[in-house]
This record gives sequence, structure tokens and C-alpha cells, in this order.
Amino acid sequence: MVPSAGAGLAITDPSTDRLWEVLFCPFASRGTTVRSSEQGVLSRKRGREPRLEMGDPQGNLCTDAGVGDLVTEKCLVASKGPARRVQLACSGQYCAFPLDGNALCVWNTDDPSYQPLTLRGHHEPITAVAFGNAVSPLLVCSASRDYVIMWTLDECRQKALQGLTPRGVVMGTLLGKVLCLRLSPDDRAVAVCAGKKIFMLDTESQSTRAELEGHRGAVTAAEFCLWQTHLIISVSEDRSFKKRVFPKVWDHHMGSLIYNSSVLTASPLLSLLIDAESRQLVTGCANGQLWIFSLVEGHHYRCVTRVDLKKKSESFFRRVESRLCSLPEEGQRVCTDGLEKGEEVEASLPVLGLGPCDLSLVLPAECGCLPSENTTCLWIGSSAGLFIFNLANFELEAVLHYKDFRSSSIQVAGSCAVMSKVGGEKAVCLLTSLCGCKIALLEIYAAALVRSQRGHNAGRDLSVLPRAHVLSTSPLYFRPAEENRTQPAPQRQSAMRSTIKDQPLVFHSKVRSSGYASTPHITLFSPKTNTRSSGDRSLPRRDCHRGKEYPLESSPPTKVHKQRVIAHGPVAVSCVQYSGDGRWLACGLANHLSLVFRADLTGTPAVFSGHDGAVSTVCWSHDGRWLLSTSRDGTLRLWSLRGAELALCVGKDVFSKPARSAQFYYIDTFILLSSGPELQLLKYHVATCRDGIQRYKQKSRCKGVFRLPTTGMTEITSLSAVNDFYSYLVLTAGRNRTLEVFDLNAGCSAATIIEAHSRPVHQICQNKGSSFMTQQHQFYNLFATTATGDGIKLWDLRTLRCERCFEGHPNHGYPCGIAFSPCGRYVASGAEDRHVYMYDVGSSTFSHRLAGHTDTVTGVAFSPSAPQLATVSLDGKLQLLVADN
Repeated sequence: MVPSAGAGLAITDPSTDRLWEVLFCPFASRGTTVRSSEQGVLSRKRGREPRLEMGDPQGNLCTDAGVGDLVTEKCLVASKGPARRVQLACSGQYCAFPLDGNALCVWNTDDPSYQPLTLRGHHEPITAVAFGNAVSPLLVCSASRDYVIMWTLDECRQKALQGLTPRGVVMGTLLGKVLCLRLSPDDRAVAVCAGKKIFMLDTESQSTRAELEGHRGAVTAAEFCLWQTHLIISVSEDRSFKKRVFPKVWDHHMGSLIYNSSVLTASPLLSLLIDAESRQLVTGCANGQLWIFSLVEGHHYRCVTRVDLKKKSESFFRRVESRLCSLPEEGQRVCTDGLEKGEEVEASLPVLGLGPCDLSLVLPAECGCLPSENTTCLWIGSSAGLFIFNLANFELEAVLHYKDFRSSSIQVAGSCAVMSKVGGEKAVCLLTSLCGCKIALLEIYAAALVRSQRGHNAGRDLSVLPRAHVLSTSPLYFRPAEENRTQPAPQRQSAMRSTIKDQPLVFHSKVRSSGYASTPHITLFSPKTNTRSSGDRSLPRRDCHRGKEYPLESSPPTKVHKQRVIAHGPVAVSCVQYSGDGRWLACGLANHLSLVFRADLTGTPAVFSGHDGAVSTVCWSHDGRWLLSTSRDGTLRLWSLRGAELALCVGKDVFSKPARSAQFYYIDTFILLSSGPELQLLKYHVATCRDGIQRYKQKSRCKGVFRLPTTGMTEITSLSAVNDFYSYLVLTAGRNRTLEVFDLNAGCSAATIIEAHSRPVHQICQNKGSSFMTQQHQFYNLFATTATGDGIKLWDLRTLRCERCFEGHPNHGYPCGIAFSPCGRYVASGAEDRHVYMYDVGSSTFSHRLAGHTDTVTGVAFSPSAPQLATVSLDGKLQLLVADN
């Protein structure tokens, strides 16, 4: 039997479901729409043949809730048989689908002069269609139980125009029910997924190169690896995926199995996509879940993350609704159908198809500050709607439900194929109805859809670097008049003391000498209360290292240089931080102590004791003279590095609830802390002059100058602000999984991000750079957050959205710390598998996995002056890593 082609297409009137046989006349053009006869587009008069008239494509636009401006139903086709659960095909210019069961229809979505082409040659219903990868000649392959046929599209079109019967090439016969077809990157081989086997067919010799077996269920999808074309990955109804290699010289009939995954889920795997840029494997299953695996060499096909479309959709709707509520009424023009009630989301969202989505013209224009690869997105086609999924942050960029597009003829899809057009502004989607015989071609304005659901002016011009002067009403405003009035007091006191020493007689009640006309006493002995302090008591000086610059071209610190046991016995180290000049390293321990080491871990550490609970945070002042610590005892203590002495202790007399986080702020002008649901600003004074018996009487003092509650009065779990330069913004994380940005210049909340993580954030880390390294100004707006069991997310203050998500490090029970490198290129994180993971901000997968610890890595810190990384663990060990070069 020789495959042939026909010249007809059955098109239905959506309002009456009547079938018409329409001949493809030369004047049919792109944008032809099919509407009811009373609208005058498709009509039939008595005694006359039906004719296809040109109509305005905008006439078929849905005007419901703004969705109609984004979606156009280009064509509606009625087949004589159902076409659900079949593989459809879309390329940049064409789409192909089964028609009337055993015919293949190819439609050009761009060229107005190109007529829909119906190719006939199968006797059984077509179950799978796929396009080739080469532009010229463009191949299209169709498969049924009887034949697998390869068509050359240009040749078939030329023969149809000449009145001849187009013919295809039969690649295989009687292979069984084919669920998926896939052509190799060079179009020299075709993978035919029939039953539990994959047949590798040669397109030139029309022979079978190999039969790949191993699945226990029907193979539903297969993809070739683009950077290793001899590799193919398949998924099956047995809920696993397999990676196989077949010989480049086709002398064998069986390929070898490289990797076999375990059972991933309880539902069959239906779709598959390999992203060459991020080198990730994405597979979708019937229960609406996405599984993402890393194909990077050395990652051993690890699972990066798992995404539930239903939960992601509900979270996406809530975020869109919160953005709409924050906009003025005239700005709320975003489509809101289906956004008001999250429970309207379908209970099951089977992933019917996956396709690449090009949003390079949309996303970089709004954020685009990362020195990274282009953001990769993909289309997800389900029975209920279309989703745009971002592979960088694992979040949804847009959601389009078929039911929201009320003029669409298909509300529930049985099959789906979607592809972005060149440029990324538009996309085409091919749908078949689940309960019927309709086939619809949609054109989607993808860029406009993303912009409409993202909101307007999301970042509200937020910036870590100040853009305006300090307001006179700001709590950060210095009042010179008050400062001048308080300064003469110590001067009078010092003058009085000098007078006392010069005169033999004093006329006040306090006598400082033992007799008249005697010289001042000389201090012969000064008691010491801390004998465990470091031998080197010189103040850290930043000036001696100021000419040094951070080596930008250096590789990241990955080589273990030195290890030290901090304390005998199982004593956990909760936090670690370098001083601003990179000379000192502070650690907070669970045994109530804080230790300060030299940066090279030599010598005896200085010991700071006084807390009655585990030390939770340590923070250095900008000048390196003071160390701030908070503890679970609810107190805040300020230490002097000289002599390891306590300079200030603040407890419940200043704040009602325990201080959870604290740091220096505004170049050591204030102490910023969180107490319950409040953000507090403390003005402090450290008395450095002590003499005699009063040496041990605390004269340092502090007072609260400003406090601000969080939205909803939720407890603050972490805070962060820049102290190396003047900045007005403070970032906080709440117990309700919300991130909130405060502008202390205005003295109010500036922005809120709901549902930042699935669990409360336990650390916020800003990209602050260092005094040895200068970054571009937009990079200072990046910050990272981490939560137990939810990975690390990289945010941009200007857009208030997650730009990238780092997954792969196990962190399910203990809060592990994170840190930015001074150059801003890397993010390091501790993990529960006794390793340190280092991520490049330009990639969602880790670049280095560093061993050396024997227990959970609890904290990490980059040196600001050299490519060094300090890590601490739960068993009380400190490790120093340096660059390999």
C-alpha cells in the first residue's frame, strides 16, 4: 500500500457542530477564523456549496476578563473520530495532528499562502506525530499500528500543488500501538515507542537499528540528549525513567542500559523534556507533578526538585491577588478570572505535554542583573490549562485556564502540544478535546500574558543603595543640635579632674586623694577577670590591609587547608562570621561561649563568656573593635575585642521579648534587633574609660529610638541589613513564611512577599560585597533566603520576585547557614550530609560539593579579603578551605 495525500479538511461551525467539507482554495490565509453562520464567516446557502470566507482574526478574540486580548482561536477542526491521548506536534511554523483517524493534517501557522495539507496512507488511527529538527528539508513522521511513515513536507506540498498524490516513506510496519515518536537531532534516526519497547529506526536505510527493552510498562515518551546524541532517555507507565546508549555504528540490535531510576510516583509518567542549557530532565506525570533531575556529569541523575502543579497554581493565584490588592484601582487590569478562589483549581492536572518557552525578551528586561545564563522556561500543557514554568526558580510565570477563555471551543483537553514562535512574543497551542472530536489551534501572546499576571511596578524603586537624602523625620536622622548639647559634659568632667590633680585642696564631697599636697596615685595593680583571653590584644587595624584587593579571577575555595576542633566533647557551633578586614573569625557555640580566631586559625582563640544559653548569632562592627552576640537566654551582649571584655549587656529591661537576631547598622551608629514581632533600633554608647574600683561598673548604655511591628504582628525569625555603607532598607522574615522590606528612612514597611518559602525562613543573607571588592550597583539588590526543607532562593529587591532557586543540598531537619562570596558569584550552604555545597548564581545546580566534615555543616562564611571559606559543624569542628590555585 502506498501512502497518499488528500486535499480536504473537515471544519466545524462551533455554534452548531455541523460538519462541512471545505476545499483549500488559494486565497485562504493565516488568521482565518471559524464562527457561526450568523456572523457571516462560514455560511451555507441553499443549493450552493459551502465556501470559506476571510474574517477578521480579532473577531474571535475572547473579551472575558482580559484573557481575550491574549488568546486567539485560529482554527477549529472537527474530526470523524476522537483524537484524545495522541501525540500532537508543533514546530516554530507548523503544526500537525491526526484527522478523521487515519489522516495526517499539517497546518502552517505563519505563511498565509500555505494551504492545510492532508496526508493519507495509514489504515489504522494515527496515534503519534513528530516533526524533524532540521529546517530544510522539514520532516514529519506519523505512526499507527500498521505503519510508521516519514513525510518530506516540501515535496508533499509541491506534489499536491501539481495535482499529484504525495507519497511518504514507510519506516516500519506492525510495530504495535505507538505512543511517542522522536527524531534524533540530526534526523538520521527515529525513536518509536511501541508497547514496552523503543525501536530505533534508520531514516536513510529504513531499517531497525536497535530494540531497547527494559521497561515494565508502555513507554510514553522519549527524548534524545542534545549534547550526547547517542544517548536517549525514556519514561514509561511503570513510573520510572531509563537512560540508554545505543551504538553509533549500528551493528547490534540491542542497546545497553546506563541508568535505571526507581519508581518515582504512584501515577504514570506521561511527558518528557530535556533542557540543554541547564542540563536538566523534566518529566510530568498523570497526577500533576513535575520531577526535575540533573544531567550534569557527576551529579548521578539526582532529583533536583519535585513540583506539584495544583499547589503551585494556588500559590501563584494568591501572589497575583496580593499584587492586585496593592495596586491602585485604575491599575488592576490583570485577568482575575479564576484568581479569586484558589479552590477552583482542578483536582487533577495531568501533564499532557512539555515544550520550550522563550521569554528572553520579557524576563531580562525586568530583572536581568544576574551574570548568568539565560532564564529557561517551559510550557506545561494539561487537561485544564497552560502553564509557563521557570526552571531557574521553579515557579510559575503565568497560568491560563481553558475555562477562562470562554470563546474557546475546548474546555477540557485530551491532548496538548505547545511551542513558542521565534522571538518568544507568541506561541501556538494545539488541543484536542477529551470528550469529543474537536481539534483547536490557539495563538497565545505569551509575553503579554506574563506581563499581565506579574503586576506593575513590583519593586517600587527599592534599592539597597540610597537614592535620596535622609528625611528630617527619619529615625536615622542625626540631630546636630542635640549632639552639640551633650558633648560639653565629658569635657567639663575631664577639666575638673585636671584641676583636682593640680590643687592640694578640694571643695566637694568626693575626695580622690589620701592627703593634701600629695601627687596623684599611680596604679600598681589592675585585677584581671578573664585569663583565657588571647595573647594578642592589639586592636584590629583595617588600614594596614586597605591596599589589598580581592582576587576576582581566582577560583572558589574548594581545597581543605586546615581543621580545628573547637571544643572537647560534642559541642555544636551554631554560627560563624569574619570581621570586615578579614583578620578575625568569630564563632558562636552551644556551650554559651563565643570564640574569636585568627583568620589562619593559628594561635589560641579569645574566649567570650557570659551568656546563659547557646549563642545564636555573632556580628562584627564595621571598625572591627566590637563583637555583638545574641543567645537563647534572650540577652544581647557587646564585647570589646581588646581583652575580650564585656562592654554592654542588654536584657528584658530594654525589650519585652527575647532578642532573636541582632547586628550593627548604619555604619555602627545603631544596633538593629528583632524582638518578637517588632523591629527595634537601639542607640548605644560604649564607655571606654574606666579607672580604679569602678573599672567593673558598667557605664555603657543604650536606649531604644525606634520600633516597628511587622505586618500581621508575626514573629521575626531572621533579619538582615547592610552595615558597610549607609542603607535605609532592612529585610525581615516572619514566622508566617512572609518576607517584609522596611524603609527606615520613611519609617514604614515598603514591601511584602507572601509565601516566600514553604516553611519559615531561618536566615536572610544579602550580597554585601566587601571593602576589598567592588561590585556593580545592581548586584547589591540581590539577597538569598533559606528555609529548612525548601532549599535556597535568590531574590531581587527591584522586582520582589525569586530569580533563582538552589536545590540539591539535603537540609530537612537542622537549619544550615548560607553565605555570599565577596565577588557575588557564589552562594555556599551547609548541609546535613556533612558536605558544603557551592552554587554559582548563574545556575540552579551546585558547582562544587565539598567534603571534610564528620557531621552536619551548620554555618559557612567567606573571607572578605581572600578566597577562603570557613565552615563549622554540629560536632564542634572548624574547617578552612582555600582556592585550589
